Amino acid sequence: MTKVVYDTWQSVMNHERNPLRHIPDLNTRHMVMQVLAWMWCIIFSMYFSSMWMFGITATAHVFLIGAIALTVATFETAKRKPKFFIKKGYHTPSRSRYMYYKGKRIKYDDNDIGGEHE
Repeated sequence: MTKVVYDTWQSVMNHERNPLRHIPDLNTRHMVMQVLAWMWCIIFSMYFSSMWMFGITATAHVFLIGAIALTVATFETAKRKPKFFIKKGYHTPSRSRYMYYKGKRIKYDDNDIGGEHE
């Protein structure tokens, strides 16, 4: 039974196994999945005859599918361009280039790559 549920899920939700795999552009596939999700939100809302249900299901679908798409995009970037995540210089963009001690400004060394643990 578990295999049947898993295979059914994969045949619908896995963009490499469902019929949308024939669309070459990943962004277009994602958009089509979003439109289908909205369609199903509307259908379930009409079935339960509640616009509140539409708001809940539509929001849930946007967050769920958006999170999946962001995760897939991050994994693909890590696979294809792993150096994208490593920047020259400071690794933490929020880290200041200066430090203050007893009211005096202390400048970090320009060759310091940043990070508290380095």
